Amino acid sequence: MSQSSFEVVASVISDYIRDHQLPESEIKPDSRVLGELPLDSLALAVIVVELEERTGKDPFKGGFIRFNTVGELAALYDNA
Repeated sequence: MSQSSFEVVASVISDYIRDHQLPESEIKPDSRVLGELPLDSLALAVIVVELEERTGKDPFKGGFIRFNTVGELAALYDNA
């Protein structure tokens, strides 16, 4: 995971949390996307769409790829 991809992913997650008035959370590379952060699967879907719009990359175009942490999600955008 590059620092720039982490920053983009963290920014999108942070924006979502703020825009939906969810409890603030520290977003770290090892933060679990579902369970640790105040996100559910619908929020995650919205975040993935926003990431595609911001980056122009879609690591899921070939199907779902399992990930658990913010860092693992960011790494998918490095390799897309």
